[in-house]
Amino acid sequence: MAKTDKTQRTVFMLVGVVLTMGALAWASVPFYDWFCRVTGFGGITGVAEMESDRILDQTIKVRFDGSLERDMPWEFKPEVREMELRIGETGLAFFEAYNPTDRPVAGQAAYNVTPYEAGGFFEKIECFCFTEQVLQPGERVDMPVTFYIDPDIVDDRDAKYTKVITLSYTFYEIDLPEQQAALAQDDETDRTVN
Repeated sequence: MAKTDKTQRTVFMLVGVVLTMGALAWASVPFYDWFCRVTGFGGITGVAEMESDRILDQTIKVRFDGSLERDMPWEFKPEVREMELRIGETGLAFFEAYNPTDRPVAGQAAYNVTPYEAGGFFEKIECFCFTEQVLQPGERVDMPVTFYIDPDIVDDRDAKYTKVITLSYTFYEIDLPEQQAALAQDDETDRTVN
């Protein structure tokens, strides 16, 4: 009888450990995302409602990089590779995307900032990366990002020595929104009937 109680207790403990580890693994992704957004760790940028109310005389260079995930059929690149602006000054950069395929393609941009310690001071006001993008066959678009570097960067122990920040985007393909997918399906049906 005692051996059965011990076995049951061990099974319950092991099941408890597995459930606890599963819950921690499930919660780790949103927690890590929240942590990165709050601290700028991992190059995650901030989101600002409006322009900075302070502009310093110090300048900083911002470089732009664009890439595609392996199976993404678009062409994607920054229109300007680098700009220099005063810390706190609002910058506007454009990225060009082109869909060379014969079908609509939806994409979402993932982004980061290097060096990582500068991520928390890179504030985006507007960005194409906030929403999914759908390009029709042969469509070419200019996608803007409006941003500034928070003047508090000059007081940060680690980030104050930053002279160049790189903003990188990687586009990856996502499922078409329902309305777009229905239109694409109708178009495909029309082509096969004719």
